[in-house]
Amino acid sequence: SEVYRDILSIAILFLPFSRADLCKIGMAEFQEKLRLQHETSMHAELEKLLMTAKGTEQEISRKDFEGFKKIFHRFLQVKGPSINWEKINKPPEDLIRPYDKIKAQGLPDSVAASLNKLVVVKLNGGLGTSMGCKGPKSVISVRNENTFLDLTVHQIEHLNKTFNVDVPLVLMNSFNTDEDTKKILQKYTHHRVHIHTFNQSRYPRINKESLLPVAKDLGMHGDQADVWYPPGHGDIYASFYNSGLLDKLIAEGKEYIFVSNIDNLGATVDLFILNHLMSQPKDKRCEFVMEVTDKTRADVKGGTLIQYDDKLRLLEIAQVPKAHVDEFKSVTKFKIFNTNNLWISLGAIKRLQEQNAMDLEIIVNPKTLDGGLNVIQLETAVGAAIKAFDNALGVNVPRSRFLPVKTSSDLLLVMSNLYSLDAGSLTMSKKREFPSTPHVKLGSSFTKVQDFLTRFESIPDMLELDHLTVSGDVTFGKNVSLKGTVIIIANHGDRIDIPAGAVLENKIVSGNLRILDH
Repeated sequence: SEVYRDILSIAILFLPFSRADLCKIGMAEFQEKLRLQHETSMHAELEKLLMTAKGTEQEISRKDFEGFKKIFHRFLQVKGPSINWEKINKPPEDLIRPYDKIKAQGLPDSVAASLNKLVVVKLNGGLGTSMGCKGPKSVISVRNENTFLDLTVHQIEHLNKTFNVDVPLVLMNSFNTDEDTKKILQKYTHHRVHIHTFNQSRYPRINKESLLPVAKDLGMHGDQADVWYPPGHGDIYASFYNSGLLDKLIAEGKEYIFVSNIDNLGATVDLFILNHLMSQPKDKRCEFVMEVTDKTRADVKGGTLIQYDDKLRLLEIAQVPKAHVDEFKSVTKFKIFNTNNLWISLGAIKRLQEQNAMDLEIIVNPKTLDGGLNVIQLETAVGAAIKAFDNALGVNVPRSRFLPVKTSSDLLLVMSNLYSLDAGSLTMSKKREFPSTPHVKLGSSFTKVQDFLTRFESIPDMLELDHLTVSGDVTFGKNVSLKGTVIIIANHGDRIDIPAGAVLENKIVSGNLRILDH
């Protein structure tokens, strides 16, 4: 990889090999010796860290470090991009099924038997810092005072009551979210949902120059707080397996998990996809389904499915050679992207974990700590495992199944009258004439949720909105209606207050409150 080549050139200057030694052993052998030296040094540092453990912390950290050693070993082995661009092919049509075809199969008289074999897993490792909130992102209020977690619990409880089944909810937490999440879960004690949690691994951030951990002990205190990281959602397989929860659910007769990001409000249990999975003969069962949807210009960085070495494979932008990034972002060549809604066989996860057969591509994520130290963290993506499973399939689902809330602009959409809320699920209002969502771009004054909420006396009517851009110090009165394309720009030092009851249709509102036809 590029990062490793940089490190290699620096290391050559400092390692105890003379030029004559290099000539004798050859560059390839030297690189191998260098890799071994890095690996030996890393293992020694990890052992030192383990010696600082308290109580049961050592056993948990040792399991985490075993996973970290594997990913670090593979990072050192990487030579250039993991993808040969010339070998990429478009997936065969029968491996990307249109959702309509799966829906056309209908449902059996009873779906209870299938639902009783399902587990819903939500990826709950993220914090709300990007939206100016403390604690887990899943506890941000997104609709009628309901949080992401509330909506998830309501959805599953509704399923369990409607069909008289037991679909459990599993949360994959990180060390950042675990404690706060467990406190919040007490409020669901009397809901008809069994909730389980397990923790992602905790890996040490690596000094970019020395390739050694930055951490001095296993603590999470003070300046040690930012030297650890959760290694991406691809860690789900090892963490789920190590927690013992995977075996427990298999023993209870569960066969599939439906995995999604907790901030994707479109990721509800789909009975048609579940039925498609469960209706196959056991020996031809699809072990992995990835929900994909059509790309728009807003999704150009999303991972896509390709055919590679006769396998369905996820291609992420981080794996693309620089010369081909524009081609990757093209909406014409790569027409679909991964929603990260995944249906995966529990038995297959167990088999592949025990065979150590996942081999997920490594994402090298460079960071700069507060003190200016350059570090790298090695991550993996859950969808990258698709190539390891038998009979893997992509299903091209409607855009409505991808409704992530990453920013305050997304939050405005889901809080508006564009959506109605029923049993924890958001659906597009039937009053909206177009199925597509408006393009909304709110400026930096709206980034933090608290600031966002103070700028709206009530959420505007957006049923007929196509595009909204807001920049600068802008506030909205009650019962404002936005239609067509609306652009509101308050220049530095100016403030714009949109009055209560205002109807803005195809208008530009500038700093001196002139309203122009657009």
